[in-house]
Amino acid sequence: MPNAMLEFLAKSPLLILFGVAGLGYLVGKLRLFGFSFGVAAVLFVGLAVGAVDPRLELPELVPQVGLVIFVYTLGLSGGPGFFASWRRKGLGSNALALGVIAGSAALAFVLGKLWFGGGLAAGLFAGALTNTPALAAIVEAHKAGGADAALAAEPVVAYSLSYPIGVVAVLVAIWIARRLARGGSGGASAGTIGRGDDASSEPVVNATVRIVGAAGAVAGGVRKTAGYTVSFGRMERDGQLSVVADETVFCAGDLVTVVGRGRDVERAQAALGVVSERPIDLDRRVLDFRRMFVSNPAVTERPLRELDLPHRYGAVITRVRRGDVELIPDADFVLELGDRVRVVAPRTRLPELERLLGDSYRKLAEIDVITFSLGIALGLGLGAIPVPLPWGGVFKLGIAGGPLLVGLVMGRMGRLGKLVFTLPYSANLTLRQLGIVLFLAGVGTRSGFAFVSTLRHGGGAALALLLAGALLTTVMATLTLVLGRKLLRVPMDTLVGMLSGIQTQPAALAFATEQTDNDLPSAGYAAVYPVATIAKIVLAQVLLSALR
Repeated sequence: MPNAMLEFLAKSPLLILFGVAGLGYLVGKLRLFGFSFGVAAVLFVGLAVGAVDPRLELPELVPQVGLVIFVYTLGLSGGPGFFASWRRKGLGSNALALGVIAGSAALAFVLGKLWFGGGLAAGLFAGALTNTPALAAIVEAHKAGGADAALAAEPVVAYSLSYPIGVVAVLVAIWIARRLARGGSGGASAGTIGRGDDASSEPVVNATVRIVGAAGAVAGGVRKTAGYTVSFGRMERDGQLSVVADETVFCAGDLVTVVGRGRDVERAQAALGVVSERPIDLDRRVLDFRRMFVSNPAVTERPLRELDLPHRYGAVITRVRRGDVELIPDADFVLELGDRVRVVAPRTRLPELERLLGDSYRKLAEIDVITFSLGIALGLGLGAIPVPLPWGGVFKLGIAGGPLLVGLVMGRMGRLGKLVFTLPYSANLTLRQLGIVLFLAGVGTRSGFAFVSTLRHGGGAALALLLAGALLTTVMATLTLVLGRKLLRVPMDTLVGMLSGIQTQPAALAFATEQTDNDLPSAGYAAVYPVATIAKIVLAQVLLSALR
């Protein structure tokens, strides 16, 4: 490349940033044998650009800002699911993550003991498991231990070689795992592929049921004990229409609209009575329905029972659309900014409900800068706190672990008084995408020259590090997929997200989400990412200390 062009680009970091991002997305859309890198291609374009000349690397602030935004928004969206997972299968998922990462550290220890030494082995561990905070902890510990410039560079060299291999190997593992699972023979295993992993993929329907065998049953009790998820909308009794509240007692002959997924509606109909030939939801003279956006923070992060819509407005919410998924609410359901709800209410009360819920699409595009900045600041502060280790030295959560943990907590709490920390779904998704692009472009350009230089001049040592990195990542991915599938029986779409989280690799999560076309990978990612991040930071320093 001519010197004049290099000089121009070196002085135009914004041009490099958006050029890498745009070209990366273009490359990511290319498909070969059904495989495409998606947003992860931004990393490889960044490596290619950075390899041309060290002056083309983006400022360090770019990947840092991207990483902070990504992990914080991920924490906000994954907080409720993360804490709920500990009440279900979270212990097993995090035990799997800890076991796999500890096994990878043990393998890195063996490699270091036999061939590489402490600095290279620790950097290899951080790179093969693609964890930048772990590398930062290693470099800091190395310098604190009095390492000279050559020794201090060892972890960086090993990391720069094994990191791209770690990304590619996991992407390939995800691609192969989903296709092997898709090719499995019928039955339950076939039902766990793609959207079939989640019952939310089944369309929401409604039916009018005439109460026969459930006379005297209470609506809320029916939903809690029946083993299916439905909501009740209208009810006609003696020619009068009303909405169904949780305390409504059904009587023989009542006509009730049941809303839910096809199989659940069929089960509910069989338990309650028979399908009516006269659907009462078509009569909109007294009771009407309307789709409304939830844009008023005052009604979010609170269970629906606190809003008391049936008694205050004679209304009921029968379904909620969050992102691309239809959800069936109950009294404990918590609305979030950006939800689109279907409200059944008297026609005269609909304007009041619009004011209550907000119903403003414009407001959903706005971000509360105060709470967003405050949350990230708290996360950065937490990440900077040094935690002493029993054997000496300290570790820090860093700019990835701190904002992630604060995001998870704030996502679970939702609000502090009048401060609402959660973001509208669309705004969260946009910020997450921006964060991952900044991170990948920055890391790629900053690693490219060192990566190519090491390959060019490292000889057999460079090849050995590449192979060792590939071995570490392959062992980790294989253990995760086999144990997660066979031992924990995790659905494949969730499992590939867990693999991305154990790898602490946003690019892998983005690729898994594109491959599955649903949000299950994000749930699996958020369930194990915090534990995986902390474990790698600690074990990387343990590894370095043990091999000195």
